Amino acid sequence: MSAAPHASFNLRRRGLLLGLGASFATGRARLAFGQAPGDRRQVVILLRGAVDGLFVVQPYGDAALAGLRGPLALPEPGHEDGLLDLGGRFGLHPAFANLHAMFAAQEALILHAMAGPYRSRSHFEAQDLLEGGTGQRLSSGWLNRALEAMPHGQSPTARTGPARTGLAIGTGVPLLLRGVVPVGAYAPPGLQHPPEELLHRLAALQRQDARTGPAFEEGLRARGFATQTLGAPTADRDRGSFPALAAAAGRLLAEAEGPRVAALELGGWDTHVQQAGRILGPIRALDAGLGRLREALGAEWTRTAVLVVTEFGRTARVNGNMGTDHGTGGIALLAGGAVQGGRVIADWPGLAEGQLFENRDLQATQDLRSVAKGLLRDHLRLPVAAVAQAFPGSADAPAMSGLIRT
Repeated sequence: MSAAPHASFNLRRRGLLLGLGASFATGRARLAFGQAPGDRRQVVILLRGAVDGLFVVQPYGDAALAGLRGPLALPEPGHEDGLLDLGGRFGLHPAFANLHAMFAAQEALILHAMAGPYRSRSHFEAQDLLEGGTGQRLSSGWLNRALEAMPHGQSPTARTGPARTGLAIGTGVPLLLRGVVPVGAYAPPGLQHPPEELLHRLAALQRQDARTGPAFEEGLRARGFATQTLGAPTADRDRGSFPALAAAAGRLLAEAEGPRVAALELGGWDTHVQQAGRILGPIRALDAGLGRLREALGAEWTRTAVLVVTEFGRTARVNGNMGTDHGTGGIALLAGGAVQGGRVIADWPGLAEGQLFENRDLQATQDLRSVAKGLLRDHLRLPVAAVAQAFPGSADAPAMSGLIRT
């Protein structure tokens, strides 16, 4: 399907990358930092597990939504527990209070019907291609390649004075930041926990056993996990991890001599079962994290852009377990004082019969690489050659304009 011109629905430095750091998730988290020339801050948040963009940002103006979604179609804006208004046609999940406030202040925008240059429904492959920035797997990430491509004298490896290496807090560095520019890693005790999805599935497997079932669930309860149903919301302990990490990232980014680029991860979005309940934990964690990040950055928020992406969307139809399965088109979010917000940008493909990709998914009409390239060019002010090196072979995905305040 050929993409029509973008439709916009309105609501009313010192060195480029020096440090790289961490992410927190429901069950997993890392944070990575980098240094950029000038005073602009760039944050990338990777949402692991494939976010259901049709649930998080519902196109209630599309007449086909209710028939496809059933109980996952939330009440329209203005109703009790209804969606938060995004200026007509689209509504934000009501748990996104902080993000909606940013949207109303024109500091956040939503990009819908988005996908990368792949049509894989494998988490691992799609995540690698998302972070690698190409249609084939690479051993380096687009953000590290952008750093490597900085003009001579701006690259961290060309700096004079004390060496400044990257730092990752967690058990490793996301592919997004792997590459020629070195990145260290530090894993404090107790940081890493098994993904909650794995724990719930193990509990379900043991539930029918008279001995191991109760013992397993009691062990989970003792560690702060709710196990009464497979679709239980995320534990409060894990819910608080990401906001705390986002606040720490904001404080470091706000320092005059601190990093200028950060990458975070938040998992728990693979909602095949009882989605309406299970997705609440990740949504609340992400929303709280965005609020804490803004608060910690203080005055530097006005020079910050936060890109939130996921590996793919989910099926348009609800499955038999009241969840959704791996799909294609999804959403991306942009937030920050440097963002020209208050808009939903969507070349909307529609949800009616014949409009779905392979008769199951939201059709992707915009390329995630275009968004990332637009940020590198217009926010971090990278030269055209550096943007091209970060995203090789991406001539079919030109940098998107109009994302950043002029």
